[in-house]
Amino acid sequence: MDNSKIEAIAEKERTRQEQYDRRIFCCHSTACVSAGADETYDRLKKTLAASDWHEHDAELVKTGCMGLCSRGPLVRVEQKETETLLYADVDTKTADQIVEKHMPAVETAVDPDAVEAMPSHFGGGKRPLRKKQGLDRHLVPLDIPFFAKQTKVVLSGAGQIDPESLDDYLAHGGYKALAYVLENMTPEQVCNEIVDSGLRGRGGAGFPTGVKWNFVRTQQAAQKYVIVNGDEGDPGAYMDRTVMEDDPHRVLEGMIICAYAVGATDGYLYIRGEYPVAIQRINRAIRAARRRKIIGKSILGTAFSFIPSVRIGAGAFVCGEETALIHSVEGKRGIPRIRPPYPSTSGLWNAPTVLNNVETMANISTIISKGAAWFAGIGTEKSKGTKVFALAGQLQNTGLIEVPMGITLREIVYEIGGGVPGDRDFKAAQTGGPSGGCIPAQFLDSPVDYESLRDLGSIMGSGGLVVIDDSTLMPDFSRFFMDFCVDESCGKCIPCRVGTVQIRNLLDKIIRGDGKTADLDKLERLCNTVRSNSLCGLGQSAPNPTLSTLRYFRHEYEALVSDE
Repeated sequence: MDNSKIEAIAEKERTRQEQYDRRIFCCHSTACVSAGADETYDRLKKTLAASDWHEHDAELVKTGCMGLCSRGPLVRVEQKETETLLYADVDTKTADQIVEKHMPAVETAVDPDAVEAMPSHFGGGKRPLRKKQGLDRHLVPLDIPFFAKQTKVVLSGAGQIDPESLDDYLAHGGYKALAYVLENMTPEQVCNEIVDSGLRGRGGAGFPTGVKWNFVRTQQAAQKYVIVNGDEGDPGAYMDRTVMEDDPHRVLEGMIICAYAVGATDGYLYIRGEYPVAIQRINRAIRAARRRKIIGKSILGTAFSFIPSVRIGAGAFVCGEETALIHSVEGKRGIPRIRPPYPSTSGLWNAPTVLNNVETMANISTIISKGAAWFAGIGTEKSKGTKVFALAGQLQNTGLIEVPMGITLREIVYEIGGGVPGDRDFKAAQTGGPSGGCIPAQFLDSPVDYESLRDLGSIMGSGGLVVIDDSTLMPDFSRFFMDFCVDESCGKCIPCRVGTVQIRNLLDKIIRGDGKTADLDKLERLCNTVRSNSLCGLGQSAPNPTLSTLRYFRHEYEALVSDE
């Protein structure tokens, strides 16, 4: 299959979709499924089938995450020549009402004078909203800050396409970037385009992606590999899982482009076993792409061949570290090794290997399609593009968001997130998961980018962002993450294996009220020792939550200790 056939399939699918007067999209991400989306979808399907509607009146589509996970199940209705409507908290009764309202025989007009102030939990002040009566109380305005403040690149297809349909992905421009690369660009040009874009690895370290690709491209080796890290193990983080579930072909397309750029013929998507839907949809996407000769030998009629496959991880947090992940793919125990050599020179089975996480790969096709300059125009001088966050914690609006680098923490918390509920005040934001730190209220106006977060004692990490209100005691919060790190330590190096346990023991002692003032200094010294001497990123970053809370909330620790 060549590019012309790909475009013919895409045009045929677009024509098929355009025949419908309305399309009803039911979010089927993990978050919405946990809230009852299976029942909602089945009810929509049953009610549509029982309605007096013609063949081209409506189509029901299972789609990926629409973002506002705290209000799921979500249903979006797109109608010709009228506005798109988003419904939240859609149970089976509401599903019936949606079908009744939007079928041709039912009047859909809404009195424009029947408005009231927007509920405060949406944030962004007051603006007109349909009167909350009947079905209209489920309506979510699409111009609220939660949506309006986002810039979607990685998530541009999530909630828009059927994740199990290759044709739908093609209809939305899928694999066009791959076709362009194979027809018009050399591997060196592809690598340099990614360098010029300023894209940095979204897995946590923030290493320049194009630079890493060039390292591997210039290696002389008979075999090279590409690995996509979908192991994502931070508590509360589900960015990569959602992208794999909701737009699997986007991940594959970036992976194939990477393989062409560095000269790899084989690759692996490493996905933790706790993500069964992601595993299923990635495998389905691989099979569909192979049938269309987008993956395999002679891709799109060219001389380039690439065969990816899935490897399932056992859920070890340490396998997020690249050398531990490589060991796991090889069938060995997932423990890190000393670097150098780095994977770019000696990685999987001692061959040059590119290893990027899911979000990084999901940026590639858009960078190729829109150009490096376009991507570099988003974000800050040193942190280009967008970042996907799993926004969680004590907020009105939680869910999956994608924002430009450099957005302030205040905008995320109070506009996108709608602020802290009830009469509580914002206390801190935890970024970077167990490897990150807590950012207190006095830094709410700080930009969210790699350098700013590092200066505040935290990290970007893979994209977990947890908001904490003033009901949380920071020593308890610190102990939660240290407990996680103790359980997840692989045990290879003494500073991490022993040091994290000792940090947790000291935290327990302080929280019980048995600590002395000297224990706070001892705790800080121990944290710095573990951070400075551990072998890999797990141990090196494990003390960060404790150190950051000691830095900004030391008074809470001091209130728990006594020299009597």
